[in-house]
Amino acid sequence: MAHDRIRISGAREHNLADIAVEIPKDRLTVVTGVSGSGKSSLVFDTIAAESQRQLNETFTAFARNRLPRYGKPDVDTIENLAPAIVVDQRRLHGGARSTVGTVTDIYSLMRLLWSRAGRPRIGPSNLFSFNDPQGMCPRCSGLGLARTVDVDELVDRRRSLNGGAIRFPTFQVGGWMWRTYADSGLFDNDKPLADYTPAEWEAFLHGAEATLHLPSQGGPVPTGYEGLLPRFERIWLPKDPAALKPRAREAFDRVVTEARCPDCGGARLSAAALSSRVDGRTIAEGAAMEAEELASTVRGMDAGDAAPVAEALAAQLEHMVGIGLGYMSLERPTSTLSGGESQRVKTVRHLGSSLTGMLYIFDEPSVGLHPHDVARLTRLLCRLRDKGNTVVVVEHDPDVVAAADHVVDMGPGAGDAGGRVVYEGGVAGLAAAPTATGRALSDRPAPKAAPRNPSGWAPIRGADRHNLRGVDVDIPTGVLTAVTGVAGSGKSTLVHGYLPQVCSGTTVIDQCGIRVSRRSSLATYTGILDVIRRLFARENGVSASLFTANGEGACPACDGLGAVYTDLAFMDPIVSTCEVCGGTRFTVDALRYRLDGRTVAEVLDLTVRRALDAFPQPGIHAVLARLDEVGLGYLALGQTLNTLSGGERQRLKLADELGGDGGVYVFDEPTTGLHMSDTADLVALLDRLVDGGATVVVIEHDLDVVSRADWIVDLGPGPGRHGGAVVFQGTPADLLAGSDSATARHLRRAVPAAQPA
Repeated sequence: MAHDRIRISGAREHNLADIAVEIPKDRLTVVTGVSGSGKSSLVFDTIAAESQRQLNETFTAFARNRLPRYGKPDVDTIENLAPAIVVDQRRLHGGARSTVGTVTDIYSLMRLLWSRAGRPRIGPSNLFSFNDPQGMCPRCSGLGLARTVDVDELVDRRRSLNGGAIRFPTFQVGGWMWRTYADSGLFDNDKPLADYTPAEWEAFLHGAEATLHLPSQGGPVPTGYEGLLPRFERIWLPKDPAALKPRAREAFDRVVTEARCPDCGGARLSAAALSSRVDGRTIAEGAAMEAEELASTVRGMDAGDAAPVAEALAAQLEHMVGIGLGYMSLERPTSTLSGGESQRVKTVRHLGSSLTGMLYIFDEPSVGLHPHDVARLTRLLCRLRDKGNTVVVVEHDPDVVAAADHVVDMGPGAGDAGGRVVYEGGVAGLAAAPTATGRALSDRPAPKAAPRNPSGWAPIRGADRHNLRGVDVDIPTGVLTAVTGVAGSGKSTLVHGYLPQVCSGTTVIDQCGIRVSRRSSLATYTGILDVIRRLFARENGVSASLFTANGEGACPACDGLGAVYTDLAFMDPIVSTCEVCGGTRFTVDALRYRLDGRTVAEVLDLTVRRALDAFPQPGIHAVLARLDEVGLGYLALGQTLNTLSGGERQRLKLADELGGDGGVYVFDEPTTGLHMSDTADLVALLDRLVDGGATVVVIEHDLDVVSRADWIVDLGPGPGRHGGAVVFQGTPADLLAGSDSATARHLRRAVPAAQPA
């Protein structure tokens, strides 16, 4: 049997309808289809999960216990699998020390270069690391920020120790840390701090010569007395706020103030590290440069014996440029990256790899990319393929689809109406196929024939944050405006940073994810389950808590999850339907009661569209109508959010935000995760918002959205330091006719006739 294809048969994960698929090896395959059609179920939950599960089985039991666990997908056979590397859109949150340079390992090459070519030479590469005690600035511990404690926020001097004068969670009255002061014998515990003598205040804040004997199970423990301020600074100032629990984070942000470190100037490094230069630049100055500029600088360096290191560094930086991140600096914290930027940063690490025979799986790598940058992306995907790897991409972008060697189109619809392969073959055949993807590829966008006239203007003047260069722009009100431009040109900075200031009450719907778990469902997220529970309670004269799987009504055998998760220690966990409740999640008692003939479990099994007919109550019907309006009518009310695709979650968030009338709405790339046919529905929804009196501004690259806008603000001409200017303002027809921006060129290519619809 030939081994040139990955063969999947009998795939039934989630909504997959017992399908068979073949993925050619050493080729670029794009898996496409409408949102919810089963793309992720096939690629990630079946192919990738089984590859990673089998790879983990090659390790010892000791090692497997420390690796992520993957359950066996619901599939009959998968043949000829390769080791999979999954590059997804999960954001690179990291800590305060995580930067683009550290997460890509490019900063490691910089450290090596400066340690070998820098003058004066100060020693090994770890001396240039702000994560190493020998290289970090001692004042700020390598964070670049000097932290100080606001004593007036830490303590309330109107209160006594017994009255809770120390206003921080770990110093609560009765706690261990509180007792080191209350049991010290140095203070009157009922005396307000404002009445302390100067000596008492000094001892309380800064310390005194005293020994405490604090009680413990083994008897009193002698310990030295430490003032509140040095103790707080020692324990709390080095912590990463992002890693703290919400209550501690809130208190930390209130008590601790941050400013650029005066010793290192925010560079994070020791004085010795900052004294060493290559061609007149410190390593911190290099890390602050945009990747494109730094690549050119490194190419021109006289690195001497370190020339091979400089060559490797320049090559990695050029990978960043090639994948559309040339505007980004290596010092940028990973916590500031969007989902699309995070995915591209992860991709950089693989572009320099010498591995072959691998299976690379990408989740919509075009997210956040302008069509100008998508062309670079497809070239890089082809490079991975040409090195002897199999590349599988879940994608909607027509330019990425066009670059494929093989296409698998899922559908025909979403949810139960999907899960089948509706086309498999070459790109040319897909364009002629009677599928949603085929029709969308042949039905290209056209500019709006009669753009709306603005009802007014929102003036933004002198915008100069980040890379914006004193931008003056007027955003029209009462119309649909698309703000576009290449990645890094300043779109988000302009809209998020300035529009809410000139338009009060602006509603911003950004790309921040929604919290998901096994317990959160469509009904709980939207709040309609609370109304349904009250209806059940009123109808049957019982407590409303009986009708929630997270409370009194939860099946005790599965704790209201509907499934039993069995941990087999060194083996993969087994997930099985709960035998007691049959997967309904509820107790027998809860299922005895009905509303209009249905149990609460049967109500949660209803799709949104069917529930519209079942619940005419305004508190439920309006929410369901919005869900159906954004294309989620096929989802069941009880479907857990952790099973939704990225596009489904995005639309769920949109539906949740669209309950108001009028006002100003800002959407940040609302087409994220949407199929081309779904995009048309989204634009229709935005049009209805505007027709209802709203002002809608979308930050968007999708040419279908741009062409259907009333007004366009195009930023550029390039990214980063090459952008930050408005290169065009006007209607789509005017953009097509008179501009030479990157957006105009790609729109003309997508709309060959350039004739208004």
